[in-house]
Amino acid sequence: MPSGLRSEREISNWDLSTDVCVVGLGAAGAAAAIDARGAGADVVVLERASGGGGTSALSGGVLYLGGGTSLQTACGFEDSEEDMYRYLMASVGAVPDEPKIRRYCEGSVEHFEWVKAQGVPYKETYYEGISGEPPTDDGLVFSGAEQTKPFCEIARPAPRGHVGMHPHQTGPLLMKHLCASTERSGACVEGDHRVTALVVDDDAAVVGVVAEQFGSERTVRARGGVVLTTGGFVLNDEMLRQYIPRALDCKLRVAGDGDDGSGIRLGVAAGAATLHMEKASISLPVTQPWGLKRGVMVNRHGQRFINEDTYYGRLGERALFHEGGRAWLIVDDEVFQEPDYCKEVAAVGESLAELERELSLPPGSLEATLGVYNRHAANGEDPVFEKQGKYLKPLTTPPYGAIDCTTENCLYAAFTLGGLVTDVEARVLDPEGAAIPGLFAAGRSSAGVCAGDYSSGLSLGDATFFGRVAGRLAARGR
Repeated sequence: MPSGLRSEREISNWDLSTDVCVVGLGAAGAAAAIDARGAGADVVVLERASGGGGTSALSGGVLYLGGGTSLQTACGFEDSEEDMYRYLMASVGAVPDEPKIRRYCEGSVEHFEWVKAQGVPYKETYYEGISGEPPTDDGLVFSGAEQTKPFCEIARPAPRGHVGMHPHQTGPLLMKHLCASTERSGACVEGDHRVTALVVDDDAAVVGVVAEQFGSERTVRARGGVVLTTGGFVLNDEMLRQYIPRALDCKLRVAGDGDDGSGIRLGVAAGAATLHMEKASISLPVTQPWGLKRGVMVNRHGQRFINEDTYYGRLGERALFHEGGRAWLIVDDEVFQEPDYCKEVAAVGESLAELERELSLPPGSLEATLGVYNRHAANGEDPVFEKQGKYLKPLTTPPYGAIDCTTENCLYAAFTLGGLVTDVEARVLDPEGAAIPGLFAAGRSSAGVCAGDYSSGLSLGDATFFGRVAGRLAARGR
């Protein structure tokens, strides 16, 4: 058998036997375990670290949810399932998974109530001016490109970033409550277990796993199924070189120690298909605070390539994948604010021509770009990229500066989006589209709702949502 796969015939005695085996205790794994237990199944969770949390505990803790959640309503915002659906279908990549997105939107309101029921607290206040976790304990933010063209014309904008009641990074808060809820559910959590193989029967159904603990091998029988929730592969340089070589240039890889693609490789060994392996979320938070959206971002040709008011994940994806990580945010003296994350100023000049020379841009390019931009901005217009009027201001007050947005000198935060192909029931599929019996996946081990062009909170949102789906279905198979 291939590496990562074992035959049931080789197992003379199972060390543990359970209904559902969950591999990995991040947000997706916790959700799977909690709902599998809620469905009456016995659950064993195998976590390679000594305790749960994973990448989810290192995240901002934002969940992208909408359709009229209780938090949205309390903060005075109207949203609908259809508006959420239209935004996601338009914004998550060229080939969105319509059935999966539809189910996610249909269940979003209920799912937020489930998250609250696990003990995660949310303050019923809205925070303006940042895309992602706020510096306060406010509970609701815009976390995508909903307010910008073309999306604001496709769907009514609404903030859908739900953030636990804690200033700044709220991933630890989220995982504290999800792990506690997992323990309360009665699931058996086994730390320091690295799963090395899936066990299949004569019909190629997954019936258990092989794990290593401190050099010893242990086998776990899973009557209902195995749920893979081991994260993505951003820490695996070999896989990045194969699928997303540009990601190797990013300064920050948003991941816990386990995001090495191990779960994806286990699924492939069992015959699974993969999807969107070339996709990654690339955050370039140069426009935090939002006042810097009044600047103009240019590439190595001195030309604009995106509307600067968009979500910083779209800035990063375009800058890295389309411009090779060669970009600068041009500001004048009135617009300049110190960015929260990208601190380097690449050049300063008393004229645009001087700034252009300092950046080694093609002669006349920056002057031409700003000439067009300033002329229209003076009239509150941006016919090239349609930036919102409140961020349009002619850049005419020297000195001029260029905030460095190159991969060498600015924060590009990356994590992978591709993984095992799953259906709306979180069942892992083979290349022919058939479900592999007994195998489920959720979180970054799977190709989830987002297939590129990320919005903050989609990872934790669909990880917990489809983790629950996987746990419930695996429980029914026991």
